[in-house]
Amino acid sequence: MASFYSAGGPGASTGGGGFYDGGGYNDQQQQQFPNQGQQQQYQQPQQYQSQQPAFSNNGMSQWQQPQQQYQQQQPQQSQGGTPFFGTPAATGGGGGLNMGGIATQAAARYMTGQGLSQDDMKQVWESGFARIIPGFDSTMQTLRTYFAVDNNYVKRKMQKYSQGPGDLHAAAYALPYSDENAPDLYVPVMSLITYSLLAALCYGTAGKFNPEVIADVTTKCFFTQLLEVALIRFGLYTMQVSVAILDLVSYTGYKYLGLTINMLFGLGLSHLGYGTSGFYVTFLWTASAAFYFMLKTMTFSIPEETAAAGPKRSFMVLGFAASQVATMWFVSQTQFL
Repeated sequence: MASFYSAGGPGASTGGGGFYDGGGYNDQQQQQFPNQGQQQQYQQPQQYQSQQPAFSNNGMSQWQQPQQQYQQQQPQQSQGGTPFFGTPAATGGGGGLNMGGIATQAAARYMTGQGLSQDDMKQVWESGFARIIPGFDSTMQTLRTYFAVDNNYVKRKMQKYSQGPGDLHAAAYALPYSDENAPDLYVPVMSLITYSLLAALCYGTAGKFNPEVIADVTTKCFFTQLLEVALIRFGLYTMQVSVAILDLVSYTGYKYLGLTINMLFGLGLSHLGYGTSGFYVTFLWTASAAFYFMLKTMTFSIPEETAAAGPKRSFMVLGFAASQVATMWFVSQTQFL
């Protein structure tokens, strides 16, 4: 057996190392497979390199096409689109509210120190906000005329209320700041607010303050005046006379100025123990002033010739004037004076 492995038999290798070391199979494998392995190693990178640019080019081209389309569409949308708040309305474009451009110009003018005029504020208001609610613009323009006052007008109006309106002979009123006989809503509203605060102060000095006092006094005055205006309006309807409802609200609201004066005198004399007496003594003066003011105003507002079937003009005028005294008495706050 030893001679068989040591001697060269069929298919044995003479170079030492047995059949796998020196035989023809190993020589052939060394001659064929190394070359094939090197070719495969070189061919696979070449195929990967040849395929990789094709993949990257196709991928880049597919990715660049939407990007180019987006870049082409974006300027078209910025040029041809119409934003809701922008400047196309000012430049001739259609649609949208022109709030952006006008508000930007107004803000830039304010930042540069030029300030904002009434025309600028009116342009900003009319260009957008006033158009959102139907009828809101006309209502605000009507209310604006009743608040067109200044300090001189307020002083003259307070004097006329306490001394009487004087002779009313104008066919139509001008704006309040240029016509002291014109009705306004600034004095009634400010007087009502002041009267409510003084009533709360009266409760506070007595140790009975409650935040609901302001709301209660304001609500009581508001609904009392609303009922009063409704009754006066009904009386004018029976006479077939037309008076603007806001004028009636103004005329019946001047009594809050008298109530404020009454409360001031009552609070001032309350420390001396004459708060209630001082209130009612002052009430005689302010109620008489309110009576005379309403009498003169309604005499001028109601024409002499009214409906023949309606009530007499003189009785209705006296009733309208007397309603001021009655409502002033009803809404007076003298509990803790």
